[in-house]
Amino acid sequence: MSAMTPAGTPAATPAATPAANDVPARRVPPLGAFNVTLLRIELFRMLRNRRTIVFTLVLPAALLLTVGNQDGWDDKAGAGNVAAYILISMALYGAALTAAATGSMVAMERALGWSRQLRLTPLHPIAYILTKALVALCMGALAIAMVNLVGVLQGRAVMPTGVWVGAAFVTLFCTMTFAALGVFIGYLVPGENAMQILGPGLALLSFLGGVFIPIDQYAEVVRQVAYWTPMYGVAEVARSPLTHELPWFAIVNAVGWFAVFVLGAAWRMSKDTARV
Repeated sequence: MSAMTPAGTPAATPAATPAANDVPARRVPPLGAFNVTLLRIELFRMLRNRRTIVFTLVLPAALLLTVGNQDGWDDKAGAGNVAAYILISMALYGAALTAAATGSMVAMERALGWSRQLRLTPLHPIAYILTKALVALCMGALAIAMVNLVGVLQGRAVMPTGVWVGAAFVTLFCTMTFAALGVFIGYLVPGENAMQILGPGLALLSFLGGVFIPIDQYAEVVRQVAYWTPMYGVAEVARSPLTHELPWFAIVNAVGWFAVFVLGAAWRMSKDTARV
């Protein structure tokens, strides 16, 4: 029976409060909330960006066609000819630019507040970066495929089919360096300034690193500087299936710069995620 107050009315019974053990624990999604749906959304979002399409499909192919009628392209170079050497170089430049642009999208997301919204979800920062890396690989693969398609239609590049396929896959693997660079710059500078830095910067690094001009045509002083640039190592690695030459210091250069950009991106990401 309910207790009676002096006025003769029943007293209210206090509501029962659930025990702390009765509150269900929040489930953490597997793989840090990484999922195919998020990956598909990110990829479609990049494909709807007109500037990305220009970087991915138009610019690399246009560069290959621009230099496509120069003399000396039929000269032998490794297992193929000079045209094949240039084709791999242009594919690397296009994929690097595309991957860096994809990675740098974190700058726009931070400016729009999207990164802050993601921090309120179970999405783990590593899963977020992994998603960006896979999208960058997909976009880089499109750039490489477009350059190779133009090369096939142009008909001047000559190399064995195995070399052609191997060079494409190695080039795609090398673009991870520039995806990490894009993320690093995206966390380092605000908004659209990321691509204003990456665009001219990658063009300059490509000239210095022997992507547009063979490094042995440079003066000795410029050559010594080129050995330390991020483009030199990956360019040598990307062309190694064709040239059958890969100096040890080119491998050290490629691995070293990849480590620098990944660590830089992780450092800036940790600084950014520390703010709620």
